[in-house]
Amino acid sequence: KSVTTTAIPALHPSNATVEGNIFFEGTELTSLSQKQMRAYRGKKIGLIFQEPGRSFDPLQNIGSVFFETFRNSYPQMSREEADKKTIALLDEVGLPDPASRLKNFPHQFSGGQLQRISIALSLAQGCELLIADEPTTALDVTIQAQIVGLLANLRKSRKLSIIFISHNIDLVASLCDNIIVMYGGLIMEKGSSEDIMNHARHPYTQALLASSPRFGTHYSSQKLVAIPGRVTAPAHPEAGCPFAPRCQFAKEECRKMEFECYRSAFI
Repeated sequence: KSVTTTAIPALHPSNATVEGNIFFEGTELTSLSQKQMRAYRGKKIGLIFQEPGRSFDPLQNIGSVFFETFRNSYPQMSREEADKKTIALLDEVGLPDPASRLKNFPHQFSGGQLQRISIALSLAQGCELLIADEPTTALDVTIQAQIVGLLANLRKSRKLSIIFISHNIDLVASLCDNIIVMYGGLIMEKGSSEDIMNHARHPYTQALLASSPRFGTHYSSQKLVAIPGRVTAPAHPEAGCPFAPRCQFAKEECRKMEFECYRSAFI
């Protein structure tokens, strides 16, 4: 999932092989040079990562990070102008007393605060598409809910398109209109959030939903469902459906037939 979305702003390593096409507002991105892509990174496509503490330079205070970002788009911008814009952005994402935090360094913020700063930084150049790569993974459930709520509000207020990557299918459904379920680097099923959550067709999607804990359940009365077996290795794919070795409904043809033909029933 992360590898796929990293290819959108062309942040994959130079030795990576990219196949297919990526269109953004009618422009085919994979054909652009690195210089041409700079017109899209940040300005049209923003990206936030799953571990905010590792996304910042520990020797650079937050005000300097934003100043550097603004100067990419507006080379003539003064530090005073940048600080005003930074305070407005940090206030928008709910960071308390932002004016007094510009000289603080990353280690002086909590994980949730750093993720809010990451979101503000991704919005600094007015992006239209925000890629959120597991932005709640390192946060506790209370802060998770706050970050998801923040993204939902920004989607409405800024009319953002958001690609939200997560292993938590319930979290995805609470934020997204459509869901793509991937396994082994391949798409298993896709559809509206309502259809996926209430009428899942692929056995992997059904297993994901069954393994999600439900409010009110307790380990002493109900055992948590787990998906048996090991995750497939995308670098060494086998014929057929990659989920077949772990699937309780798998038949012999699931392991032999061409996967493109197999998944046409679900996509």
